[in-house]
Amino acid sequence: MSPRKRGPRLDSTEAERAQDGALPADALYRLMAWLSPSFPVGGFSYSSGLEWAIEAGDIGNAENLRRWLAFVVAEGSVFCDAVFLVHACRSAAARDARALRATAELAAALAPSKERFLETTAQGAAFVDAIRAAWPCDALERLKSAWDGPVAYPVAVGAAAAGHGIAVEPALLAYLHAVTANLISAGVRLVPLGQTDGQRVLAALEPIVHDTARRAAIAPLDAAGGAALRADIASMRHETQYTRLFRS
Repeated sequence: MSPRKRGPRLDSTEAERAQDGALPADALYRLMAWLSPSFPVGGFSYSSGLEWAIEAGDIGNAENLRRWLAFVVAEGSVFCDAVFLVHACRSAAARDARALRATAELAAALAPSKERFLETTAQGAAFVDAIRAAWPCDALERLKSAWDGPVAYPVAVGAAAAGHGIAVEPALLAYLHAVTANLISAGVRLVPLGQTDGQRVLAALEPIVHDTARRAAIAPLDAAGGAALRADIASMRHETQYTRLFRS
């Protein structure tokens, strides 16, 4: 990994581990905490339209769930989030306020429905509040100065990672795992499926998550955009769904 200026200066031991591809223990600890289901962002209350898709009959078993999520991760909102996280992390690390603002603004504008906007910005605000309270860093203050609008969840995560000197690659993979696992958890509860089926879906999506991370890491900001139209429609239809367990 080529050396980059990323927040706090690395000591010699940390620099050597970074060059070896090792993730420092403090970075691993923070990523595990921030992207854990127990971190107070309320991710459990959102399904990104899955609830409507299941009611409509699009998803009725583990294989349907795997196929739906494979497309959402690779070509839909999750890929867009990955691009936003990468650019937020890099622009925050470089202290580039203009690039950070452009990323935050596009991430907020690109939500395809009212509920998806609520989902990403409510989690983003909750994430920022929790990080400020427990793991404060200057990068989040720079984000606030650069952009006074609602902060999307991946932008908040990317800025926090930069503020703590966490490389973008592990931060991105941890984020993608967390989002994918949360969507699977929603599917397990809604279909319903067994916990083992949920783990089979998560295992099957591993190569897709890795490929999405690889593509997002090299994508320009204007590459953010999706082709998962049925998933976007599901998020819109969920707004008027008569019986709902989830907020999106």
